[in-house]
Amino acid sequence: MTHDIAVLGIFAADTAYRASRMPEMGETILGEGFALNPGGKGSNQAVAAAQAGGHVAFLTRIGTDTFGDLAVDTWTRAGVRFAGSRVAEHPTGAAFIYVDAASGDNAIIVAPGAAGTIGAAEVDGWADTIRAAKIFLVQLEQPLEAAGRALEIARASGVRTILNPAPAAEVSDAMLALCDIVTPNESEAALLSGRAVTSVNDAEAAARVLLARGAGAVAVTLGAAGALYVDGATVTRIDGLSAGPVVETTGAGDAFNGGLAVALSEGSEIGAALRFANATAALSVTRAGAAPSMPDRAAIDALLAR
Repeated sequence: MTHDIAVLGIFAADTAYRASRMPEMGETILGEGFALNPGGKGSNQAVAAAQAGGHVAFLTRIGTDTFGDLAVDTWTRAGVRFAGSRVAEHPTGAAFIYVDAASGDNAIIVAPGAAGTIGAAEVDGWADTIRAAKIFLVQLEQPLEAAGRALEIARASGVRTILNPAPAAEVSDAMLALCDIVTPNESEAALLSGRAVTSVNDAEAAARVLLARGAGAVAVTLGAAGALYVDGATVTRIDGLSAGPVVETTGAGDAFNGGLAVALSEGSEIGAALRFANATAALSVTRAGAAPSMPDRAAIDALLAR
């Protein structure tokens, strides 16, 4: 199976517990619900891209355990080629998600497991997969060393690079200089730029800071307000789309990045690519879950045609 998009990231089995409150230390309480779903930003983005019509290879480490089986099953059903490795000495990643039953607010602990041990040497072993792609996409849940080395390989091979700087973390100027497009949300843009982002004008100012630090272009996602794209020559504003009542926003950012990678891999100009990404995200929030919420190509095309 050939691929146009290579994604590096983690898989985590999302274990979500719904309860009236968090227990105190040493206390046990009864919950009101439980759900187990595939998660991890890299995995979600790979699934989003494949569902949207992309040919995707996913690079990660998982364990030889039940959660690892869930990962492989998730990728197989979505059409993602697993090009990483399974190891016996580390468990597959998992996330504890507490959901407040009254408000829906959540608190999350992510344990990357095997994916947290990915280093530069392992990425070097995956270099051929990265070089064979048109688009390389990475986030910040696996070690920064691995992300940086993968970006170096992609850049040296002429592969277009996308960094989704999530979860929010400090990123060096050297890493930003390896990125053709950086895709922060408002809070991530604020952290990376050192500027508050509460408006579209703020988002543009933050994006220009990232350009000055070395990024090739910046696409700031603005939630329901759409996205703002800034490069050295142009500013492009993409309005938000509504695909129906909002059910859950958990996977919106991952859907946007997966959709963007697909459109760019197909040769779309940036405005069309951003609209495609925005439609992918708009559809994802009308469904529950992260990976399970990713729309297929027919739904995306239908929304764009409206």
